[in-house]
Amino acid sequence: MSNILKRFSTAGKISVFLITLVCFMAIFAPLLTKHPWNQPTGDALEPPSKAHILGTDDLGIDLWSQICYGARNSIAVGIGTALTACLLGTALGIIAGYCGGIPDLVISAVIDVLTAIPGLPLMIAAGAFFGPSIKNIILILSILSWAMPARIIRSKIISLKQEMYIKAAQGYGAGFSYITIKHFLPRIFPLSATSFIRLISKAIVSEASLSFLGLGDPTSKSWGLILNYALNFPGIYFTDYWKWWLVYPLLCIILLVLSTAVIGREFEKILDTKISSVV
Repeated sequence: MSNILKRFSTAGKISVFLITLVCFMAIFAPLLTKHPWNQPTGDALEPPSKAHILGTDDLGIDLWSQICYGARNSIAVGIGTALTACLLGTALGIIAGYCGGIPDLVISAVIDVLTAIPGLPLMIAAGAFFGPSIKNIILILSILSWAMPARIIRSKIISLKQEMYIKAAQGYGAGFSYITIKHFLPRIFPLSATSFIRLISKAIVSEASLSFLGLGDPTSKSWGLILNYALNFPGIYFTDYWKWWLVYPLLCIILLVLSTAVIGREFEKILDTKISSVV
């Protein structure tokens, strides 16, 4: 891992630092703030001060506390969605690419449908149907996100099937499981790893969008929910409240998404996956 980090550009190293910082905030939130994220501990709409370093919202709840605890949901949704979607997409991509025939037709048709339909309307409809909770958000985003890695893996498997060592293994009676574990997985791991990183940033934005639209989990805190509550405050732009109520959570989302995107790009360069050439 240290060898990979040494090959990162300056932007990549800064991105790793920022993501590490967000993870630190999420893990050690109880130690980083003395205020609860769901109870008033000050006056309403206090500007940043010693008592509340990022100010408070309209209920007097500390914003630094909300951002620290909100990082947990952003990280959980990002990693949970990316991991589930990558595992599902990789498995279905291998099956479609290797088996061909009806399995390939069915999986490819589903991939085409999922990639053709705009994601936001589907997320809104699914979020309203399943109800607001972190588990449901991860489930919804995973179902809508596995098509991208599946298409990439399918294309790579079709290419690998033509290699002589794969045909030789088949000729010696090697089965699907053996070929997958011995030959396919080592070759497609860089593709899956890069897709995983890309999906983290996509999931974070999607969760923030759902929460911003009021479809997030109201029993927990997220950066998107902070924005939702702030923008529903009457006359937010005609006061100075937006300077701390809107700017800080929005900045956190932007920095986290950009950081994951930069790291994904760095991995592409290092692993030489050239995803665009296999799509």
